[in-house]
Amino acid sequence: MLTRSWSIFAIWLFAYLHSYFYRSANAVIAADLQADIGLNSEQLGLMSSVFYLAFALVQLPLGAALDRWGPRLVTPALMLVGAAGSLLFALGESYLMLTIARALLGVGFAGVLMGALKAFAAWFPSNRFATVSSLFIGVGACGALLAGTPLAWLAGEVGWRAIFAGGAGFVTVAGLAIAVATRSAPRSSAATRQARGSAPARQVAHARPAQGAANEGFGLIVRDHRFWRIAFVNFSSLGVVLAVQGLWGAPYLSVVYGLGDLQVGNALVVMGIGVIIGNLACGWLCDRFGRGVVVITGASVFLTSQALLALAPSGLPIGLTYLAFGLFSAYFVALVDEVRTVFPPHLTGRAMTGLNFFGMTGAMFFQWLMGVIIEASSGGADATAGYRLAFLMTTAMGALALLLYVPVARGGRVR
Repeated sequence: MLTRSWSIFAIWLFAYLHSYFYRSANAVIAADLQADIGLNSEQLGLMSSVFYLAFALVQLPLGAALDRWGPRLVTPALMLVGAAGSLLFALGESYLMLTIARALLGVGFAGVLMGALKAFAAWFPSNRFATVSSLFIGVGACGALLAGTPLAWLAGEVGWRAIFAGGAGFVTVAGLAIAVATRSAPRSSAATRQARGSAPARQVAHARPAQGAANEGFGLIVRDHRFWRIAFVNFSSLGVVLAVQGLWGAPYLSVVYGLGDLQVGNALVVMGIGVIIGNLACGWLCDRFGRGVVVITGASVFLTSQALLALAPSGLPIGLTYLAFGLFSAYFVALVDEVRTVFPPHLTGRAMTGLNFFGMTGAMFFQWLMGVIIEASSGGADATAGYRLAFLMTTAMGALALLLYVPVARGGRVR
């Protein structure tokens, strides 16, 4: 049973690596897209951000679909849409085609993380779920490393179109692996008994809240000011790190510091390593020092790194700054645990899905808005001032979110 659980973990991890890769890929090929398609900064930002908009919108019906049909069917079906998006992106000759392709990619990967977590809840003991989830997110973030130096080198060798065309095949294989080689739950689980219509499952089904109660649950969540305070932190932290790691972190280094493609790729790899280490360490740090301490400390350093990027001093240690940016942005697990303690057990699923919705919406918002600021401030010429203003904007919004979060910060330390 244990070996079977970890083999399923590995299959889902293979799919999640693709999700992280596609989130971050546009950062390295941004200059190629602008040169080949003729995109300006505003178009580049909006086109890239559509991935997160589509991703976020799918979160709303995703939970019900996973409950009804299971992750083994739902996630692969969505991933086939993502494969089509990758192929369309490879063939894209216009701003509109690339935008549609990015939307399809967002839909395609919207069910990987939540589908995996739902499967893990059935395949692993409850007292290991947090550890397994943290490991999954941390190792899965290695997909962003593939979108750094390796992608920069490969794009120079075969071109970005060939990469996305080949990627469509890999995404298809990952989706089929989930459908063929995994199960949504062990055969002996309650979920499987329910699928077979056994008596215990029917009793559980009768115990479920009515649809009206479910809707009221969402109402209770959105009426609680604590949810909005926590969600705003996720909006302005996860949103910014995905916007920078997934797009603007690379052209910033090219324009402001004049770095070459491989140097830019190396910097993104360093940022990705920081994200990985931060995600892996976050759970332990929360247990040791408390959620509030982790979020406030992490956010403070995260904001400091953004302020340094806004000031762009000539002697700025780029590698160290990007490492700190990634390392101290990785407190999503703490926010999930925070929102889990705010609401009663029957509302935590919807509250956590809502939290994830705001993080992905933030990524869309910041990718788009940073592009607008860069384009408007530079007029398409010297974009240095635009990048500085864009990072000043993210720093200001992050500081506001942190101030609003402080009154609801909780300890969360294991005693």
